[in-house]
Amino acid sequence: MKDANKRPGSEQSARYQIKVRGRLDEKWSDWFNGMALTFESASNSSPITTLTGLVADQAELRGMLSKIWDLNLTVISVTQIELEECKRHSQPHSLLGGEQWENS
Repeated sequence: MKDANKRPGSEQSARYQIKVRGRLDEKWSDWFNGMALTFESASNSSPITTLTGLVADQAELRGMLSKIWDLNLTVISVTQIELEECKRHSQPHSLLGGEQWENS
């Protein structure tokens, strides 16, 4: 029997890539549930930090986004990625599949 309180798709974990403006060093990885942090330099603005890793459910994703908000960082994009694409997480979004949200 299905649990009436669960939303469709909420029980599945997925890999996400979250890009934020600014630089978070590796010590923040634990605070973001062990997500891998990588950095890139933006040509005309501040650096970009990319957090990549497994997210248990939508509640955990929302919690991570709240932490980003608490740090006053600007979200550039949130992308759900496939496992094999997670290994290539440093490539631009245009090469990644999956669902994506971008802040233009």
